[in-house]
Amino acid sequence: MKIEELSPPERRLWEAFPRGEVVDLSGGDPAFTDPGSWGPERVVRAQVLVALLAGAVEPEPGQVAAVNLTGARIIGHLNLGHASVAVPLTLTDCVFDEAPLLYWASMNTVHLMRCRMPGLNASGARIDGHLWLQGSRITGGLLLDGAHIAGILNMSGVQLANPGGDALLGDRLVVDANVYCDHGFTAHGEVRLPGARVGGQLIFRQAHLHNEGGAALYASRLDVAANVFCDGGFTANGAVRLRGARVGGYLSLVGAKLSHPGDVALNANDLAVETDVYCSDGFTADGSVSFEGARITGQLSLRGARLSNPGETALSLQRLQAEEVLLHFAEPIKGVVDLSYARLNLLRDDPKTWPERLQLDGLQYENLDPPMVARDRLAWIRRDRDGYQPQPYERLAQTYRSLGLDADGRTVLLAKARDRRKTQSLPRKIVGWLQDVTVGYGYRPFRAASWLLGLLVFGTVVFSLHRPAILNEDDHPHFNAFFYTLDLLLPIGDLGQERVFAPKGIYQWIANLIVCAGFLLGLTVAAGATRSLSRE
Repeated sequence: MKIEELSPPERRLWEAFPRGEVVDLSGGDPAFTDPGSWGPERVVRAQVLVALLAGAVEPEPGQVAAVNLTGARIIGHLNLGHASVAVPLTLTDCVFDEAPLLYWASMNTVHLMRCRMPGLNASGARIDGHLWLQGSRITGGLLLDGAHIAGILNMSGVQLANPGGDALLGDRLVVDANVYCDHGFTAHGEVRLPGARVGGQLIFRQAHLHNEGGAALYASRLDVAANVFCDGGFTANGAVRLRGARVGGYLSLVGAKLSHPGDVALNANDLAVETDVYCSDGFTADGSVSFEGARITGQLSLRGARLSNPGETALSLQRLQAEEVLLHFAEPIKGVVDLSYARLNLLRDDPKTWPERLQLDGLQYENLDPPMVARDRLAWIRRDRDGYQPQPYERLAQTYRSLGLDADGRTVLLAKARDRRKTQSLPRKIVGWLQDVTVGYGYRPFRAASWLLGLLVFGTVVFSLHRPAILNEDDHPHFNAFFYTLDLLLPIGDLGQERVFAPKGIYQWIANLIVCAGFLLGLTVAAGATRSLSRE
């Protein structure tokens, strides 16, 4: 390209390039009120930029050459596909007639700040410095799939618009430093980051994502070395998908508002987080929130959260592994909370915001906060929508026993037996009811002592009124109704009454009943006393 063929603004850029000087065509007015009315004094052909970036002009000795242009309208294709560019590219407040093409290019630092573009294709690009898109508006999709950025990817304040398609295509994107999608970053269409790797932090603070009926953020298998921030006013109309993602620091969704009614609002299944996850302090989800199979080394906090998915699962922590889970919601959840087969060290909850229905089968925990008395915790277990399941009772009883609260543990096991009885056939219900009334299914052993005392009084009265006959007429023993009844009741030992006297008729049946009852009730009392002494 000859310099004589250049327009005045292109010549200014051509002459400034060897020294990397800024060429400002805005005339001090970078506003985009009507870019179509910009005259030739603000127009630069894309082929001029390509020529400069491809090495048409040598840098001045001791200077750093660069394309540094402000306030221009760029016409034609800026096509750097597969190019090798060694100098920085900085375009500020520029308008592109056609989408720039940087696919599979090898670039130095690229700054396209506050620009308007009908798309940007940087698929497979290798950028040795930063990619700075701050404040730009891009329609038709931003393509960064397979790209590798050695520095920062800055998309603060960027507005992406490709409704029904990919607003950002970042499959397998690699960024060695931080990624900024904050300060009003907006996307209409799907933001895709599946399999992407970020060497620093991923920041979606104050971002607004819109893709109703689909995924607003699709980031399955995302790998972030440090923290992920989706907070500070983050909103998503559409699903947020983080399935199989790995976060080396913590994940913050503090105050985030997610909306995907009747479907999954947040899918964090199989997520791995090295520290904590905060879905708290105003976090709101219209649709289900799922952490199934997630592994969180620290705390999962839902303090002050509001979740709603009426009639369906609102929060699924199925198979979750975490050190601590905090379920202090701002209000009772509208929907089911699924804790089945989760493994936790500490579960903190608030009875005031328990959901109407839970799923607790297989849940393992070491401690509960607040511990509460057994009667109140049983109300929690009985919210299980699957009805009677033995494991939740056994887990709760074991937790009480590990804290030295044996009486609460026995109360839970007694409740387990009673609730199980409700699921049995009528004959089993009758037998169970008798076991409950007499000995509390063995978990109220000293109730048997009351029955023993009652039988002792009953037998004393009966045999005082109807003295049994003497077995050997030659003997003349003294009869005592109290000690005779006591001799019948005691399963071991001999007070010398039972072997001398023998009742007849119905009184023999009464005596045999007292003997059998004494044997069974005595064993129950002994077993209960043993448990109390050993604190098993």
